[in-house]
Amino acid sequence: MKLTVFGATGGIGQEIVRQALASGHQVTAVVRDPAGLTVRGKGLEVFRADLTDPEALRPAVAGRDAVLSGLGARSRKDAGVATRLTRTVLAAMEAERVRRVLVVSAGPVGPEPAGASLLDRTALGLISALLKDVYADLREMEAELARSATDWTSVRPPRLQNKPVTGTYRTVVGGFPDKGRFIARADVAHAMLAMTDDPGTVKQGVGVAY
Repeated sequence: MKLTVFGATGGIGQEIVRQALASGHQVTAVVRDPAGLTVRGKGLEVFRADLTDPEALRPAVAGRDAVLSGLGARSRKDAGVATRLTRTVLAAMEAERVRRVLVVSAGPVGPEPAGASLLDRTALGLISALLKDVYADLREMEAELARSATDWTSVRPPRLQNKPVTGTYRTVVGGFPDKGRFIARADVAHAMLAMTDDPGTVKQGVGVAY
């Protein structure tokens, strides 16, 4: 497939690029600073952009089979960035009539697992309060997706870890895995690539966790 990756210098974004290249896909990595992308490989195109102008992004998405985004706030002070940048990406996609897009959101944005314990609910409440602005940003980002003309999927992981890819995790379309507390960034990338051509995840939030 021909894929475009936004947020390609981030932890999940770099893993998407690395795993996609290893699987033989053609990858366009959109970055602000090419020096921040450590991944190299056959089939990689690096596209430099600041993500403020949809017109400037059109060549990066034109003719692609799917767009995968790891864009999001890296800290509470960055809240708002996910919605703002995703809106620009969606405008470029719609101008080029590219439909498939997958983004990274967060587990607390989706519904609470049916079997959540009191401890889990308490912990979730504390985290949600601490990162209130970040999660509000992600909810608005998901609302932008729902209003768009794209075939979107919002991937919702819990706490992220820097560990190698395992390919072994649970996914719940429209929900979240019971007692799912962690997942590696590499496995979030793996899940997103696996969902790219899965029609069952279109226009859905998908919880993913160990």
